[in-house]
Amino acid sequence: MRRIFLTVILAGAIYYTFIAFSDLNFMTRTGRAGPGFFPRVIGLLAIATTLWALIDDILRPKNNVAEFIPHAWIDVVKVMVLAIGYAVLLRLLGGFVATVIFLGAALMILNPAQRTKNFFLALIIPTGIYLLFDRGLNANMPPSLIPLPF
Repeated sequence: MRRIFLTVILAGAIYYTFIAFSDLNFMTRTGRAGPGFFPRVIGLLAIATTLWALIDDILRPKNNVAEFIPHAWIDVVKVMVLAIGYAVLLRLLGGFVATVIFLGAALMILNPAQRTKNFFLALIIPTGIYLLFDRGLNANMPPSLIPLPF
C-alpha cells in the first residue's frame, strides 16, 4: 500500500514539476525570480524526497506487521476534515490566521504528546511563511473576508 501511495505522489510531483517548467517563467524581464522559481524548486525537492522514500521502501526488508491498520485511518479522516475546514477558514480569516489554526489542530491530532512544541510550531511556521512571502517577496497572503486588526 505504501509503494502505491508513494508512486501516486511521485506521479503528481512529476506532473507539478512539468507544469512549473513548461508554463511558468523562471525569471521576470527585470531579472528577478519569476513565478516559476519556487514551484520548480518545490517540484524538484518533492520528486527527490518521494524517490528517496520509494527506494527506501523497496530496499527495506519486509517484516510481518500488517500494512493496513484500521485505527490509523481515523487520523487520516480527521486531517481531511481539517483540510476542508482550512479551505473555508482561508477564505474567511485569511492566510496567516487560517494556517495557524490548521497547523495547530493538525499537530495536536498527529502529535498530542508535545503540546508546547505544537504551539510554537503552529506560530513560527506561518510567521516565517508570512515574512518570506508578504514582506520579503512582496507576494500577499490570501486576504480575509472578515476584517482583522492586523
